[in-house]
Amino acid sequence: MRLDRLRDVAVPVLLGATAGLLAHGVRRLSEGRPNVRRVTDVGADAVLFELEELVEEVAPAPGWAAALGVFDLETTGVDTGTARIVTAHVGVLDEFGQVVERHEWIVDPGVDIPDAATAVHGVSTERARRFGRPPGEVVPEILAVIRSVFARGFPLVVYNAPYDLTLLTAEARRHGVEPLSTAAPVVDPLVIDKALDRYRKGKRTLSATSAAYGVALTDAHDAGADAIAAGRVAQAMARRFGPELSMSAADLHEAQIGWCAEQAERFQTYMREKRDPSFTTSGAWPHR
Repeated sequence: MRLDRLRDVAVPVLLGATAGLLAHGVRRLSEGRPNVRRVTDVGADAVLFELEELVEEVAPAPGWAAALGVFDLETTGVDTGTARIVTAHVGVLDEFGQVVERHEWIVDPGVDIPDAATAVHGVSTERARRFGRPPGEVVPEILAVIRSVFARGFPLVVYNAPYDLTLLTAEARRHGVEPLSTAAPVVDPLVIDKALDRYRKGKRTLSATSAAYGVALTDAHDAGADAIAAGRVAQAMARRFGPELSMSAADLHEAQIGWCAEQAERFQTYMREKRDPSFTTSGAWPHR
């Protein structure tokens, strides 16, 4: 439930109730919930914010969010055609965002890892060579676990899915492995966030988006930490935007195809008007 809709309901209650009764009611609501403060300690806007958070905590989420696969890669670079996998994580979260299954890999990519990439994820060429396995062994295992996620009917959460899934396909082909023939349904919190909270200011990195939805991300750019946080962000979005996301996982997948195309078109228009008349970008999703 968003703040504007909550305000329509809560403001008349706030205006019509006495401070004592309202404080009593919120104290009852907040039993066992330390994040909800006494009404007498805060202003009306803060009360509405606290109530909104409380509603999001207890509001039922769409069914697709009840169990989620999560996937993330850390790599040697940003070009999906040439970058190589360094670390990977595939896991499963339950309806409470708890990890019930996890698979992690460190890969010797067979090329030097640039210092800039090491500065992001912390894995040096030396470490990858010492502890990593050949990508020809690891890539089939990653694909097998992702196929298992889909086979069990779980959507796969991938933050900025076109990057990770396109790179995984390139790695599969590079090592003579059959890539995913079907990657669906996928849930991409980046696309959903841009579609449903379009005008929120600030960055849309996983770290920034996790903070916006109250999800802890304490080890950014670790494949496991990023994958798990992205899954929990998806679940937080499902609670916050319940009516908008109340659809099947398959329908949500199709919706994101359209949302991503629209977002790319808007960005391309902006860049052509403001910076480079010849700028182009792709809105293909979840692969490019």
